[in-house]
Amino acid sequence: MTKILLVEDDFNIVKNLSYLLEEEGYDVAVAMGQKQALDLFEQGDFDLLLLDVSLPDGNGYAICTAVRKVSEVPVIFLTASDDEMNVVTGLDIGADDYITKPFRPMELLSRMKSVLRRRGKSVSIFRIGSLQVDSVKGIVHKGDEEVFLSALEYRLLLVFLNNKGIVMSRSQLLECIWDVAGDFVNDNTLTVYIKRLREKIEDDPQNPKVIKTVRGLGYKMEGESL
Repeated sequence: MTKILLVEDDFNIVKNLSYLLEEEGYDVAVAMGQKQALDLFEQGDFDLLLLDVSLPDGNGYAICTAVRKVSEVPVIFLTASDDEMNVVTGLDIGADDYITKPFRPMELLSRMKSVLRRRGKSVSIFRIGSLQVDSVKGIVHKGDEEVFLSALEYRLLLVFLNNKGIVMSRSQLLECIWDVAGDFVNDNTLTVYIKRLREKIEDDPQNPKVIKTVRGLGYKMEGESL
């Protein structure tokens, strides 16, 4: 399981972000100050650090500087300001990315996954009920049987896996799979591919449990990532 160190002194952000990350399958440790963060970092083997810039007993820059002396663990800054100097300072001392508060949950998750992929720490095995997907090998199993998907079906499945628990509108799905196989993808085509994907991965395609329809909003995948 991917281990995240969240360093943030806003209780509401800590509460909501911890819940979101844990729902996505991450193991989250929380520090609300610089000293606590450095103590936890020395004790744990973390895969990613989310650092608030302003802390009651210091700042995220000092944490990142200390961490970079001993580790190349990915770092993403959470900053209340998108001032160019703040951004440049964070990147210059070794941060991999930054995101400005208030941020959209899907954007943060996307940035985290991008950084983890670059560092080779992304989640590669997904399990949803009897379905198992190895995103590195590109292999899908349902129980003991391999499931063979077209390029667009597989891409659509990965979009759902990378946004597990999040309602995806039809327009968002279209943006994600647009022209991935050199084919024109429109709203009717999306309906066809969701139907085909359900037929291959659901136990009962007429009553889907993996890719659920959220009436009036879109679709949502539920399950456990390993």
